[in-house]
Amino acid sequence: MTPTPRLRLSVLLLPLLLAACAGSGGTRDAANDAVTIAPSESPVAGAATFGESGEPAPTTPAAGELSAAPAPLSGGVMPAADADGSTDAAMPAGEPPTQAELDYAAIYGATPYDPVADPTLPAPAQLPASYDPWEKWNRKVHRFNNAVDRTIATPLARAYVKVVPRPVRLGVGNFFNNLGQPVSALNALLQGRPGQAGQSLGRFLLNSTLGIGGLFDPASAANIPNRSEDFGQTLGVWGWKNSRYVELPLFGPRTLRDTFGLVGDAPLSPIRQVEDDGTRIFLQGLQLVDLRTQLFALDGMREGATDEYALVRDAWLQRRNYQIQADRRSPQEDDDELPDYLREDHANPTVPVDVMPVVPLSPTP
Repeated sequence: MTPTPRLRLSVLLLPLLLAACAGSGGTRDAANDAVTIAPSESPVAGAATFGESGEPAPTTPAAGELSAAPAPLSGGVMPAADADGSTDAAMPAGEPPTQAELDYAAIYGATPYDPVADPTLPAPAQLPASYDPWEKWNRKVHRFNNAVDRTIATPLARAYVKVVPRPVRLGVGNFFNNLGQPVSALNALLQGRPGQAGQSLGRFLLNSTLGIGGLFDPASAANIPNRSEDFGQTLGVWGWKNSRYVELPLFGPRTLRDTFGLVGDAPLSPIRQVEDDGTRIFLQGLQLVDLRTQLFALDGMREGATDEYALVRDAWLQRRNYQIQADRRSPQEDDDELPDYLREDHANPTVPVDVMPVVPLSPTP
């Protein structure tokens, strides 16, 4: 049968009509450049459409049932298929990466920067290790000292603070500090520091006269430095640098070097020169209570420490090394060496040899 002109025209226009419908009702997927029929323009699934020729036209799939085959990307690269059949856009061949891709690779694609393992950084600071070979014994003594402190020293110190007014307590502290200046002057002279020895002696004379026996401190108002020196520091300046840590009963933190230093300072103690036993023991007990009140500021730090023994030991050794080497360093180095609470002498007193109420042995007549 020869096709009529009308049928021939319908056959020629059918592709154009289909292309027009696809262009007006479809949306282009930017990811894979494929054409998908929009749901609003798609015919009902399963419904047949007829062309002008009277024959069934190809059925258009419903939305979500079938997508057109993905078109190749620029450069002939086909998108890679995932496990579920979906495709993702691959990098076009021959094109440089975009800035977004470079940023993504910088964030997620490279090895994270590790400042600890950076070879250009200087070596980490190493804290000086505490020389404590007698730690097992020292911990036992430390527990004993803490028991004595909790049951005797601390209650007496709190009662002293509660009963005695603060100006009187300051006068008591100034008095005992002034009594230690002659010992500091002699040790500074033995260490080869005549200027510091003169300052300590000047403080003693000024406070003993204008300060009414040392109850007041006009020397500090005159900007005379207050530095405490003992024979343990003198031994360190003379060459005994490293000494093992030892905690003495009642005296607390020391080193073996400072233990021998107590023997050197004992004959110079002003309180021990008092012959009346009652007066001497009273002064020694008062000095011990005053010393304990000065440590109240550090109690909170000690109670919050994981290892209170290690904290006391390390802090005391650092401060002791600072005291021995202080005059050999510049002022800027001194400022950066220790925190303020370890640098000040009045905030970190050390139990002196004359604070213990020990009655000296005297020959019987």
